[in-house]
Amino acid sequence: MVLLPGGSFPMGSDDFYPDEQPAHEASVDAFWIDRRPVTNEDFERFVTETGYVTVAERALDPAEFPGTPVEDLVPGSLVFTPTSGPVDLRDWRQWWRWQPGASWRHPEGPESSIEGRSQHPVVHVAFADADAYATWAGKRLPTEAEFEYAARGGGDPGGAFAWGDDPFPSGEPRAHTWIGRFPYEIGAAYAGTTAPVGSFPANDFGLVDTIGNVWEWTADYYSPRHHVGGAPVARDGRIDLLAASSAESGSRMPRRVLKGGSHLCSPDYCLRFRPAARSPQAEDSSTTHIGFRCARDV
Repeated sequence: MVLLPGGSFPMGSDDFYPDEQPAHEASVDAFWIDRRPVTNEDFERFVTETGYVTVAERALDPAEFPGTPVEDLVPGSLVFTPTSGPVDLRDWRQWWRWQPGASWRHPEGPESSIEGRSQHPVVHVAFADADAYATWAGKRLPTEAEFEYAARGGGDPGGAFAWGDDPFPSGEPRAHTWIGRFPYEIGAAYAGTTAPVGSFPANDFGLVDTIGNVWEWTADYYSPRHHVGGAPVARDGRIDLLAASSAESGSRMPRRVLKGGSHLCSPDYCLRFRPAARSPQAEDSSTTHIGFRCARDV
């Protein structure tokens, strides 16, 4: 882990997506944070010692899916699948598929494995899975503010990205993001999948993959805008936006904030490989591009 000193920093942005507004000054206390995302090797050690079964490996609850045939209520997760050509980017179902048997052990489905991927970030982890690992490790998940502070690397370069205004300085990527036309043109190594952690340079805090590779869970509930100077509900001693959090249409499942962007972030579709970017995710959902890292109080 790396000890970050804490302090004030510019959080959010008024220049991109509405849920990043308003840009404001935020502060965090000193805290420890993992230098890299949790890897398959790390997670396998946790599962071996505890016997933990992830959400993606559990059968679906019929009460949560009324009218669905029992034979369809099988364990699985969402898997990214490149398309054969250009598609309507407003319809995410063009490149995401529900894959029975997909899990952290089998990222693309039951015929796949993590052999040779021990140093890739673990994926197909729901919020409860990440929280369980953090508890086992004697840690916790970072807050949204802590993650954004960490991703900025200790300074504000005055640009949209962690390294300045250009997403690809001198034509070179600074993080594992999508290169080429999304979601069909694969223009770089590991396009469409994870890369080994630390494949790109660390930021000025010495942290790797705070931008790109996988989206990462935070402890905070999602709300459509930053709450600045308000009075959110206090819960277990932490700021808790559950009261203001909106679930997906037709669902009662609360959503948490994901930070950092992923290998699927592309300038022509998802310009979210920036410190200020955020994304809502239902607690029970898992995919091939969501992982996590842990934090700890000083």
